[in-house]
Amino acid sequence: MTRISIDFLLFYFLPIGLLIAIHVYRKHKKAKHSEAIKNEEFEAGLTEPASLHPVIDPLLCMGCGSCVKACPEQASHPVLGLIRGKAQLIAPTNCIGHGACKKACPFDAITLVFGTEKRGIELPVLAPNYESSLPGIFIAGELGGMGLIRNAIEQGTKAMLSIEEVCKSGHSLDNDVVIVGAGPAGFSSTLYAKSKNMKYVTIEQESLGGTVFQFPRGKLVMTAPVDLPMVGKVKIKETTKEELLSFWENIEKESGISINYKERVVSIEPSDSGYVVNTTKGKYPTRTVLLAIGRRGTPRKLGVPGEELSKVVYRLIDPEQYVNQHVLVIGGGDSALEAALAISEQPGTTVSLSYRSEAFGR
Repeated sequence: MTRISIDFLLFYFLPIGLLIAIHVYRKHKKAKHSEAIKNEEFEAGLTEPASLHPVIDPLLCMGCGSCVKACPEQASHPVLGLIRGKAQLIAPTNCIGHGACKKACPFDAITLVFGTEKRGIELPVLAPNYESSLPGIFIAGELGGMGLIRNAIEQGTKAMLSIEEVCKSGHSLDNDVVIVGAGPAGFSSTLYAKSKNMKYVTIEQESLGGTVFQFPRGKLVMTAPVDLPMVGKVKIKETTKEELLSFWENIEKESGISINYKERVVSIEPSDSGYVVNTTKGKYPTRTVLLAIGRRGTPRKLGVPGEELSKVVYRLIDPEQYVNQHVLVIGGGDSALEAALAISEQPGTTVSLSYRSEAFGR
């Protein structure tokens, strides 16, 4: 080999080799860091995701890292990482269920689930068009596994697209759809039905906002830009519960949508042409039903004496009502910790926190 050939190879291939070596070193360093975080979380007992979270199939994962880059939480604290060439959920309690990782994965290696082997949560089985195993019954929002406001709004709109297609054929009834719930999913569904001149009834047992309405006063609600039917692109990055509800109330007035408040669904019965939704105030024949209800309507009780008393509550609305009192908060999730902190800030108030696990979820 001539001197010129050797110089040529050194000139062109040595820098390439150095770049490859640097890349491999950095990748190895990141993997070690991710593994260390995962081990720390495991040793601390922080292994239970609080909400919707990804399960990654190692046989399908190619280690491209798209999911890691897509996670909105990754910039502030670790959630996903690459270990031995595969994506893993390294800090489960930091995951809050954006679902961006699944959308970003080019190999369809990610499934979004609620619950774990230790803490199972049964979710309805849904078709890609959000229809349940019962034809004509559709599900959107928190009940279907999409608890984040943005995700619930998008799912409500998509479910209505499917319902609209169903209603284009078949017999005409009093209603095309009965929407149960006026939270984020139910609200967007109602706006869609109104925009398409569909025959609809929206039923809400409490107030506009559903689960959002039940948040403590002043709670920050993290959202992202989202498309609302009849409104368009809504760019909200961070707002309080009160501000968001006020925004929705203005939309409700301006759009002219109709929502039946303080009405509760008692039963849903099949009929020859669809269903009959029985409520505390009437009956509604309908082609389809969209269940846009949350998962907090029926709280899990302890089964202990005294829990039926008026001083036992299952959600915090206004911390100021506990001034100069001693309060016991039971639970270790986000809601329990937020409630305990909010109540502890009140004058003369002391708070005790009871949690069954060895470590908190965050």
